[in-house]
Amino acid sequence: MPAKDQFHDIVKAALIQIGWTITDDPLTLEFDNTVVQIDLAGQQLIGAEQGLTKIAIEVKSFLSPSTIYDFHLAIGQCMSYRVALKMKDPDRKLYLAVPVFIYQDFFRRPFAQQVIQEAQINLLTFEPGQEVTLEWIN
Repeated sequence: MPAKDQFHDIVKAALIQIGWTITDDPLTLEFDNTVVQIDLAGQQLIGAEQGLTKIAIEVKSFLSPSTIYDFHLAIGQCMSYRVALKMKDPDRKLYLAVPVFIYQDFFRRPFAQQVIQEAQINLLTFEPGQEVTLEWIN
């Protein structure tokens, strides 16, 4: 099993705090002799008419010396995970969880914004020291 990201438990606690039920830690998807593990999966009842909302969260710390390297790895993972979800759990929406300081310092740059838009990555920002989700960005 891959190692948990440094902020894994913080994101999990933040999701629980705002009403999400964590259903998988990690979410394991198998197909074509390939196994992928997405850090977290959760669900939340959004009212009787709207039904159940299901999410998958890939948590990334971006603490290595190269933010662009971490960015490339995260984008590639998310693209692969989205394909796996489409095949095995198409009702689940994928999010990349990033610390708010990385979002503000890097993800808001035009280059990063263009890549995120082209790759159709949904973001979730969190404050590492407070177990608080700040913003869902679709």
